[in-house]
Amino acid sequence: MPDPVGAVAVAGAEAYPRIVAALIRVTGDWTLAEDCAQDALAAALERWPDDGVPGNPGGWLMTAARNRAVDVLRRATVERRRLRDLALLTDPAPAGPEGDMVDDRLRLVFTCCHPALSLEARVALTLRTVAGVPTADIARAFLVGESTMTRRITRAKVRIAAAGVPYRVPTGPALVERLPGVLAVLYLLFTRGYDADGEPAFATEAIRLARLLDALMPAEPEVAGLLALFLFQHSRRAARRDADGELLTLDQQDRSRWDHAAVAEGLAVLARADRPGPYVLQARIAACHATAPDAGRTDWAAIAHWYDELLRLRPTPVIGLNRAVAHGYAYGPTAGLALLAEARSRGALDGYPPALAAEAELTARRGDPVRAAALFRAAAGLVTSDAERRALLRRAADLAPPG
Repeated sequence: MPDPVGAVAVAGAEAYPRIVAALIRVTGDWTLAEDCAQDALAAALERWPDDGVPGNPGGWLMTAARNRAVDVLRRATVERRRLRDLALLTDPAPAGPEGDMVDDRLRLVFTCCHPALSLEARVALTLRTVAGVPTADIARAFLVGESTMTRRITRAKVRIAAAGVPYRVPTGPALVERLPGVLAVLYLLFTRGYDADGEPAFATEAIRLARLLDALMPAEPEVAGLLALFLFQHSRRAARRDADGELLTLDQQDRSRWDHAAVAEGLAVLARADRPGPYVLQARIAACHATAPDAGRTDWAAIAHWYDELLRLRPTPVIGLNRAVAHGYAYGPTAGLALLAEARSRGALDGYPPALAAEAELTARRGDPVRAAALFRAAAGLVTSDAERRALLRRAADLAPPG
């Protein structure tokens, strides 16, 4: 007999976003949708231990949420049309790629990622409404209190309502214009989960949402590129720390611990991306690392080439920094340091710890371990992550022990 509490958790994780999306579509009321979805989960926790887990847990939750919404709307004497539409909501499992339930989730993603909101608000609203992440967890990731995050999310919903943001997926030129903003939210969501001190569940959720977008928009190469990038990066999660929990650089990782199934999936997804946008190029770079048998056989010339292309499309200081590192490994540290100086000449990398760490690594490879150690220690003094600080100080000590 399945564990009822565990069954509620599993069914809720899958069905909650679909239920919320469907109820928002029908009622236009975000708070009502979320409250009714939560009420359905509470009802399941109360009834399933006695009644048993239903054959279709997601359908049970949708029915319970729908009935709760009907009760609330009936008491509020809202128009009959909304009640009639609610009566049609049943099983949240999509009937096909064109089904309302599938479309609802995509509508909700685009609504939460509307440019009327700040990037931080888009990420928080996506986590809460699309992914069903508890507000307390979102607050912890953003380093604010739960009440503060609750107010931010509430303001984001009010802003959407006040701006009259349509609950739909844009089409034509509007879709081309809006899609990069959606992908940027997912990228930031993944990064917040993949950082040294990040919330792993956020990275997992970003992958889930990217898979959803890729399934619903298979002709968009940048969506495929983003999903492939996530898969390549996430494949290394289990190997990023040693037995003591300390961070390991890419060349130190045990590649047998990488998730090779994720790498294979990433390669298959990337093969469908026929136009080289920024995320496709980043995925190609990550693929070079993911497919190298060991660090010594990494195709750095290919990585340098892809960074050249990426910098042309997106000329940012950070990409310029990464390009310098790639050229340093492909063509020697002197070439890398020259490109790093060029990137720094724009001023945006001053005091940026990764820039100091990159200079330190290239300086060490050029044969000046004392200066390299000093640069690693300088970078360690600027990072906010304790794990990154310890890793930088260990690298400095390996090159030139203090004193």
